[in-house]
Amino acid sequence: MTNVVRRALRAGAGLVGAVVLGGLLAGCGAGGGGDVGSSGDDARPREVVPKVSEAVISITPDDAAHDVLPDGQLRVGVEKGELTQVKVADAEGVPVAGTLAADHSGWLPTGKLALSTQYTVDAYAVDGQGRRAAKHAVFTTLVPKHKFIGFYTPEAGSTVGTGMIITVNFNRPVTDRAAVERAITVHAKPAVEVAPHWFGSRRLDLRPKRHWRAGTEVTMSLRLKDVEGADGMYGTQSKNVRFTIGRDQTSTVDADAHTMTVRREGQLFKTLPISAGSPDHPTYQGTMVIAEKFALTRMNGQTVGFGGEYDIPDVPHAMRLTRSGTFLHGNYWAAPGTFGVTNTSHGCVGLADVKGGRSTTPAGWLFEHSLVGDTVEVINSHDRTVAADNGMGGWNLSWQEWRAGSAAALDSAASPESGSNP
Repeated sequence: MTNVVRRALRAGAGLVGAVVLGGLLAGCGAGGGGDVGSSGDDARPREVVPKVSEAVISITPDDAAHDVLPDGQLRVGVEKGELTQVKVADAEGVPVAGTLAADHSGWLPTGKLALSTQYTVDAYAVDGQGRRAAKHAVFTTLVPKHKFIGFYTPEAGSTVGTGMIITVNFNRPVTDRAAVERAITVHAKPAVEVAPHWFGSRRLDLRPKRHWRAGTEVTMSLRLKDVEGADGMYGTQSKNVRFTIGRDQTSTVDADAHTMTVRREGQLFKTLPISAGSPDHPTYQGTMVIAEKFALTRMNGQTVGFGGEYDIPDVPHAMRLTRSGTFLHGNYWAAPGTFGVTNTSHGCVGLADVKGGRSTTPAGWLFEHSLVGDTVEVINSHDRTVAADNGMGGWNLSWQEWRAGSAAALDSAASPESGSNP
């Protein structure tokens, strides 16, 4: 067979195939057995209409919303159907826990969202016919203009005395004290109840009913991040602060006897001669706590209301007892025979020392054997009791008085659900 014939046969076969295919197409379009040449609506292919779910999902806040508050704003709901799944996560993929209503009509987060964070929401539902629906949204939470932090003592990792009172000072006034107070907790091992007490709007102190037990391990948890301390003002801290209670040492200053009695674990450790405040400037009465230690410091009367009566640039072995300026310190300028005999200071408790300080002097010995957090009780000074907020003077309040300074306790007592009155 020649090439020309072969090409002719192939061309004929192609034509036959085309005719048959055309007939098949025409037959399908006519609905089976219809006239190939017929026309009209019945000749056109029928459109397949998709079955759309009747379930309507709603997400609050709206997609692309900004400055969304971290609590009480996010919710997912559905009408004419049931939610099957809700997924919420931040930009790093960390999921947000939530609870689906028993009838699957809504979903709410179980906690607060984080501030300054973008969240993605994907919700899924089915209607009564099992047809599925989905909705997607992205929003960003509030970026606060005002923030606050707490500066705390004692320092993390420190070892302190049994009289230590935890103090948190805030850089801005706190109006929702109950919310801030609930965000600061203290756990001790061995366990002991620790109660909070507010001094104004910027300071929160915490202590147990009695002095800490020696060797106690203490952890303060600051969970202030995203806590609204005042209108539009949010905290930024989330950290744990751990410290240890050291050996038990307490001291008693008898202003009339001009002595300081130091006891370690309840036993007499040492008795030192001192010079307390003069009759014109007596030392505060009551229990104080060593808050700071300085090997050498300057003491200027102008900073504590005594004008230019004194300005000593190199006071040795100084340990602060009050915020108002009461110190235990070394004294190298007093006349011989002052200590143990007479009271001459402007309210401080002085011990014999030499210029520059020396560990073998009474002041040097006390400095080396003292910790921040050791208590010092002053008796027979014939002055008023030191204020509870003057340094760590909180031990001068009874336990009942101390606990009355808790904003959260008062808030709970005032709540109708508590069943009691403030």
